[in-house]
Amino acid sequence: MTIYEVAQRVGVSIATVSRALRSSGEVARETRRRVLEAVEELQFRPSRLGQSLAEGRHAANGIVFPDLSGPYYAEVILGYEEVAAELGSSVLILATHGRTDPGRKVLDLARRVDGMAIMGRTVSDGVVAQVAATGMPTVLLARPPVGELDTVTTDSDASARELVAHLLAHGHRRFAYLGDPDESSDVTARYGAFRAALVDRGVRPPRAPLRCAFDVPAGQEAARRALAGSPRPQALVCANDEVALGALAAAKQLGLSVPDDVAIVGWDDVMAARYAGLTTVRQPMRELGATAARWLQDRVASSRLPVRREVLRTQLVIRTSCGQHPNEMEVP
Repeated sequence: MTIYEVAQRVGVSIATVSRALRSSGEVARETRRRVLEAVEELQFRPSRLGQSLAEGRHAANGIVFPDLSGPYYAEVILGYEEVAAELGSSVLILATHGRTDPGRKVLDLARRVDGMAIMGRTVSDGVVAQVAATGMPTVLLARPPVGELDTVTTDSDASARELVAHLLAHGHRRFAYLGDPDESSDVTARYGAFRAALVDRGVRPPRAPLRCAFDVPAGQEAARRALAGSPRPQALVCANDEVALGALAAAKQLGLSVPDDVAIVGWDDVMAARYAGLTTVRQPMRELGATAARWLQDRVASSRLPVRREVLRTQLVIRTSCGQHPNEMEVP
């Protein structure tokens, strides 16, 4: 039995059960009585997390991120933290970008938390396996599976195919891809799906990506290099929206019209993309973080659950940066 069954039996939230277990004054006496009765009837035995809550201490989960900068990571963290807070757990965040020996820091963090979520290419599969070998409840997000660990990712294949079909329908045949697939598991999947979709449609893909960091200045510089080529690409497909926003700025500086002279598309659908009229692929960023937090709580509560693998759906969002199409409707 887990805290979820207790909450369902009483008809209250998981957070209320947690507060009742630690005798919080925020819970009415009658509600606490019903929670404790359900705990006894269901023979619920609190995990380390539940015991920490019952003793009035702050349980903590760890989350390992590549970088804390950028709207994509911010949205994932918000989704993760909201659910963790609802479940009564604090969150310790470790960003590995620019750190020496990130593997050691991840192993150090594992000694101070009840469970850990690891995102992207922050550490090697070997370090992930070391963490799991300690018995630490572990969930992976936005990276390929490792061993028998729960893994939640987002779809690249279906949306990449839709995106390619949309660009081909506009008559585009010369493409450049901006971003470095070697720096992100997500981008590896996006680039591979993009190339496969072109090949399946009989269109030659670009020989190699124009490798750049995943921020606006890097996207702007990469786009300037791409647009200086001959023949000029008809469409720039960008690894994320920040790169695409930089590409929009580069096109404007070069006196090129978007989408008349060059089409530009991104990936993620961050807030700025909506104001820039950027065609992109909408990712369920908050849902990605929230799912990892819920699954991690499940693992903390019970290690006997079956291994879970889930691919969250993404959505092609058509705006003005690649033109207008009579058979498709733009979305906000």
